[in-house]
Amino acid sequence: MDLSDLIAQEAIIPALKANSKKQVLQIMAEKASVISGLPKHKIFKTVLQREKLGTTSVGNGIAIPHGKLLGLDKIIGVFARLEHPIDFEALDDQPVDLVFLLLAPESAGADHLKALSRVARLLRNPEIISKLRNVPEIQALHSFLTQNPSLKHSISAVL
Repeated sequence: MDLSDLIAQEAIIPALKANSKKQVLQIMAEKASVISGLPKHKIFKTVLQREKLGTTSVGNGIAIPHGKLLGLDKIIGVFARLEHPIDFEALDDQPVDLVFLLLAPESAGADHLKALSRVARLLRNPEIISKLRNVPEIQALHSFLTQNPSLKHSISAVL
């Protein structure tokens, strides 16, 4: 599964200001609402319910909140780099500064799990994580998230 199908450049928040996990999820639900056309309260409620089952922090300052929504026609992602790390109740007790929200149609089945796996695999790469934490431009962030080779190499030379 290619992440370029899941996340558009306009779905990236390069410096999200928030004071709590709940506020992060609210802001990201608003962005997802603009992209998907679904009501933000519906997205927020779904993601918050999933979060209550257990933290979606995967450690190393990264969280992948996710959920399935009726009315969504394709899997979408929203990425945010937090301006200040916040407590996400991570198992490693590290505050979170990178968040990838993943939303799937209720009927997505295995595709939802494949997308979640692809995001988790990408966010385990220390080189990508370092770049996501340090590159300020949305275009560069999108490139690293979607593994766009032409942009990745030109930006790597700058770093």
